[in-house]
Amino acid sequence: MPRTTTTTMTVRVSGSLSEFVATNVGEDGAYENVSEYIRDLIRRDKERAEHEAFDRLKAELNRAFAAPEDTYKTLTAAEVIARNRT
Repeated sequence: MPRTTTTTMTVRVSGSLSEFVATNVGEDGAYENVSEYIRDLIRRDKERAEHEAFDRLKAELNRAFAAPEDTYKTLTAAEVIARNRT
């Protein structure tokens, strides 16, 4: 199992954001404490970003596979390597 590094961060929120956090934490909230709430928000945002990246890749692959065959160009391995170096 990989080692996990824990980092302590300070986040300042005020006004309506602070009130909103307070309604989601504690006895009446969905989270036991603010740290748990923030971790869940970050986790969900990370999942959203990964999903968006996957969707972009999928769209690009779909576009490539839908291209007419006469648009394909035969390349050697050396040409691909040289092309990726630039």
